[in-house]
Amino acid sequence: MLDPEGSVEHKPSSSFPKVFLIPLAMLLAIAALLLLAFSATQQKEPDFYTFKVVNIRGKLVSLEKYRGSVSLVVNVASECGYTDSHYKALQQLQRDLGPYHFNVLAFPCNQFGQQEPDTNKEIESFARKTYGASFPMFSKITVSGAGAIPAFKYLIDSKGEEPTWNFWKYLVDPNGKVVKAWDSTVSVEEIRPYVTELVRKIILKKKDEL
Repeated sequence: MLDPEGSVEHKPSSSFPKVFLIPLAMLLAIAALLLLAFSATQQKEPDFYTFKVVNIRGKLVSLEKYRGSVSLVVNVASECGYTDSHYKALQQLQRDLGPYHFNVLAFPCNQFGQQEPDTNKEIESFARKTYGASFPMFSKITVSGAGAIPAFKYLIDSKGEEPTWNFWKYLVDPNGKVVKAWDSTVSVEEIRPYVTELVRKIILKKKDEL
């Protein structure tokens, strides 16, 4: 067919043959799948500091604020045979090493022997007035069995050690990983060297970064 000027009219041809479209679409699909797979592997694994808990005053708080420091997580009780010795030693540990590089994190629990029967307000008052407890305290919880809060389930699953009585102690490193667990019969003084060593590493690391 001739155009008005008498030249032959040519239909525009595609500069990108259709035969390449299918392989290109497949490559894009594969790339998208690889990106999703990579993103899944990069997702942050849960650790103790990723959980949220309720503090002794009833406020939901994130444990993320303790990341970068060492934590000794303890299920406390006010009327237990271990109460006096543990509270005194825990407060001394807090005084000696806290609060910048270390904290005792106390979780009242009435699960064993019904030895923490009071309200959160009464529990806090008892700990503060009797022992001068300055470490963080949280709302009364269940620490073992089906009713255990997620944060304690993580502690238990990490070491395979589930509390069977009051004053179990879990040592958590600055990255939120559980290092070790001890039962009620192990005194705070016996575990002090483990805590001190982790704190020492934090201080040395910070000095190296200066």
